[in-house]
Amino acid sequence: MSSTKSNGLEYWKILVVILCFGWVAIWIYRTVLTPIYPEIQSALGGVSDTEIGLIATFYFSAYCGGQIPASIAVEKIGQKITLLCGFTLFAIGTVVIANATGISIIYLGSLLSGLGCASFFCSAYSLSGEYVPQERRAFASAIVNSGSAVGMGIGLIGSSILVKNMDVAWNNVLYMSAAVIFAMIVVFSLGIKSSPKVIVEKNEGEKGDNVKSSNSGNGLLSPRMIAVCFLYFVTCYGYYMIVTWLPSYLQTERGFEGAAIGGASALVAMVAIPGALFFSGLSDKLQSKRNVLKLVIFLETIAAFMLALTVLAPNTTALMIALIVYGFIGKMALDPILISYVTDNVPKARMARALAVFNLSGMSSSIIAPPLTGLISDITGSKAIGFYLSAILIIVGVIAFMLINLRSSHRESLQQA
Repeated sequence: MSSTKSNGLEYWKILVVILCFGWVAIWIYRTVLTPIYPEIQSALGGVSDTEIGLIATFYFSAYCGGQIPASIAVEKIGQKITLLCGFTLFAIGTVVIANATGISIIYLGSLLSGLGCASFFCSAYSLSGEYVPQERRAFASAIVNSGSAVGMGIGLIGSSILVKNMDVAWNNVLYMSAAVIFAMIVVFSLGIKSSPKVIVEKNEGEKGDNVKSSNSGNGLLSPRMIAVCFLYFVTCYGYYMIVTWLPSYLQTERGFEGAAIGGASALVAMVAIPGALFFSGLSDKLQSKRNVLKLVIFLETIAAFMLALTVLAPNTTALMIALIVYGFIGKMALDPILISYVTDNVPKARMARALAVFNLSGMSSSIIAPPLTGLISDITGSKAIGFYLSAILIIVGVIAFMLINLRSSHRESLQQA
């Protein structure tokens, strides 16, 4: 299948580009509102930071809740139909927000958009797994994932320029986002082949493997699995706090104006692309599992320090350095390393389920971080404590991850002795 060509170009290469643009469309929507929260609050009549933070919570709650139903839909009706239905709902939700006259309607639109976007992850990565050659999958995944950083940059910079510099009404940027989503529906329809239903095979031998794995400590509730899930939760907590509140923080507490708000925020996304490529390649070259753990601990510790430095920075130069370094060594750099850690520590029979639990643990932070940071801002008058809290959580996660892995390694060495 992977060798099938379309107009002289292999189909899997076309597919990778299409999926990359799918992430671009999703992340334009996810970030297009964050630089213009003050304008939305003013237009809606003094909505609080807590209420604004709930916009992201409604979206990500629906996104998380829709993962399993979307995967079932892929098995029943195929990836293409699932994507078309999901992105249609995504577009409807975006238009609902564009026409909102109150915060409740924005919540409704965010809920619909989140449900629609839930169709993408399982559809996209099952398609890439089906068509991309084995030896090209890592490189293809890097290209697909880069769409999120590109979309984030477009959303942050574009809305800042349009609304703050060109005085475009805030809801008009949602119409533009909806137009991009509608364009992707057309691209999916024309560019993706109809796939047969995904057949889920149940192998009796796997059942035996599951029983053995639960006894050997490598199951879904093993200490190592719990530790890496918690570490991913705190990693994503800091990332989604940055994605949601950094533009507002830069404007209201650091004096940034106009396009500088979106530009500074977009740096986190843009430097993440080379960071992810570099550190995932470095992780692949590290033969020792201990060296990989050291790399994870090092990256997480620096990320925590950079989050704190974002608030502590005495000037703009130090602030920008903190944001650039955080983007380079943050969530996107850690994603492939932590995913590899999960796959190395669970049996094959439970790998898909383990990755689902891992992904859900990270995405659950996107439900908590935005409103909690908004609540902190309402109570204290500053978002600084939200940044400190993110840094502290990462340090706690690193310590737990390190101690549990040391204890597990010690137990394994005793058993082998």
